[in-house]
Amino acid sequence: MAERFRFYTRLNLVELLGRQAKNVAELLQGVRQVPGSSIYYHTHRFLQQHHYLSPEPPNDFAFWVTNSLGVDVLGERLASVDTCKFRSIRSLREKFIETLESYVREQNSRNTDCQGGEEFHFMSCRTFILPTSYEAQNLKEFREILERVSISSIYFHIFEARLRLERGENDFSNWLEEIGQKKLAREISRLDPYTITLEGLRKDLIRRVSQYDKD
Repeated sequence: MAERFRFYTRLNLVELLGRQAKNVAELLQGVRQVPGSSIYYHTHRFLQQHHYLSPEPPNDFAFWVTNSLGVDVLGERLASVDTCKFRSIRSLREKFIETLESYVREQNSRNTDCQGGEEFHFMSCRTFILPTSYEAQNLKEFREILERVSISSIYFHIFEARLRLERGENDFSNWLEEIGQKKLAREISRLDPYTITLEGLRKDLIRRVSQYDKD
């Protein structure tokens, strides 16, 4: 018999790493050397802080390159990195390194600094994972809890579990597989949560689960 699904939530402590970049070469060095939690923060910050807004702004690297350096070509390349395709911070970091290295080679050592005060400041995010009082044994209970649980809990199980904790898939799909709801698990697995608001994601999850909950 499959275990009950325990909902967790998380609290974040944002940290300034004391490292900055004023040009593409220094950004590349930073991306190579900062902890994985920094890569995660700079690719998910907007989602975490503005969960009622459409997550249109790109990752922080692309935003800074475009708006502070004025390098639109590189900004577009960085913005086009599809975070949803990656299953580990390591592989996501490698994609950014590859993109930045390619641009640096094209420029033949030409390196333009940003204006003073517009440097890129590398930051990180320490996450504290906390259990909630919510547990689900079946789809009906799962759907009802999705309606009540905090948005931070949904964020943790969809984003952090898959990418930051490298569980290979989001927690909801993994549990649904265990209880025999393989089709629903695949549907949720195929969602691109980066293209909708977190509240929109909640509604989408509830709608999909409701279609399979016939009790």
